[in-house]
Amino acid sequence: MRLLLPLLFISAFAHAQLPKKISDAIDKVEPKCIAWRHQLHQHPELGNREFKTAKLVADHLRQLGLEVKEQVAKTGVVAILKGGKPGPCIALRADMDALPVTERVPLPYASKVKTQYNNEEVGVMHACGHDTHVAMLMSVAEVLTAYRSELKGTVKFIFQPAEEGAPDGEEGGAALMVKEGVMENPRVDAVFGLHIESNIEAGTIEYKPGAFMAAADFFSIKIKGRASHGSQPWKGADPIAAAAQIINGLQYIVSRYSELTKAPVVITVGKIQSGVRNNIIPEECTMLGTIRTLDSAMQLRVHEQFYKTIRLIGEAAGVQTEAVIDTKTLVTFNDPALVNRTLPSLRAALGADRVKEREWVTGAEDFSYYGTKAPAFFFYLGGMPAGNDPAKAPPHHTPDFFVDDSGMKPGIRAFCQIVIDFLK
Repeated sequence: MRLLLPLLFISAFAHAQLPKKISDAIDKVEPKCIAWRHQLHQHPELGNREFKTAKLVADHLRQLGLEVKEQVAKTGVVAILKGGKPGPCIALRADMDALPVTERVPLPYASKVKTQYNNEEVGVMHACGHDTHVAMLMSVAEVLTAYRSELKGTVKFIFQPAEEGAPDGEEGGAALMVKEGVMENPRVDAVFGLHIESNIEAGTIEYKPGAFMAAADFFSIKIKGRASHGSQPWKGADPIAAAAQIINGLQYIVSRYSELTKAPVVITVGKIQSGVRNNIIPEECTMLGTIRTLDSAMQLRVHEQFYKTIRLIGEAAGVQTEAVIDTKTLVTFNDPALVNRTLPSLRAALGADRVKEREWVTGAEDFSYYGTKAPAFFFYLGGMPAGNDPAKAPPHHTPDFFVDDSGMKPGIRAFCQIVIDFLK
């Protein structure tokens, strides 16, 4: 990874609270931010299909007078804000896509959108808060553009499609944006991202230096046996029984093979499909699942043991096995030096008692790919109404997911403070 040279040359710099004109501009843009968020929430779009979202973003950025490039990594939008003086380049990222989830939250701006997904009609919902990410970054762009003459460097605004994954057979997300050069021209010196959270109180930031969020691997397993009558299993080779042993074997990797005091490992089989009748042993069984790791060396060891476990259990059961692992994201790694440099900015923006270190997370984020090109810092932003019980907050990716509009203004303040301080 390329060193963050500005960090090496600057031992200290001011972390005063935002200038009054910036704070006033944030107060002024907040109603627009909320309106954008409601519009986006009411009209969500799935990954690589964020056409209306991208147009809203691009039109706004052009009205601000920024250099705007569209159709990056399918539907992504990238804008460049050049400050009044030369300096480093800082990138801020927001993801734009929604999920195939039918909303149950009784909001006046609730989504009623339906579409086809995997050949089924489904609802579409911003069930992970990406609508707030987009609205916040649009607001940050507006505030900083008015301050551009005083900025010493460049700000790159990245509006990314398909964070939740591209449609089958398509590339997408952060990996494709990096592949298409989003971290170059101008070359990014540091990249920042945030994710609003339904179980963290609004106005609070949580972070972790180093490994923060897990690498996500998706896997598929196909088991080919021999059909037989259910009363005579010895005449066939039962793929369902073999699948049960494989599931147990995969958990053995977690509980007895992985050094869990070093980092967590999770292996989950999320789908198993086989058979048509209660008294017929079928010929095939398929399984789909995910592996989550927070250490790259452990990830490789888990992969090796995964294939070995499936192969040996298949041989013992007399069935043929085929297994494929598809890596979706890398470990989201927060550069420790960049974190240390940025924490005073976050504390100045929200208050020291509102910025808290946390443990790692087995959820995944494709923001991790930006960290392969420049030092990166990704943090959580609270979206839960004050006074609510975090244990009762509806989880992300569910029909009842909810984050409050009050969580967005602190996000705008945090991003603006980061940029202003970094470019000093």
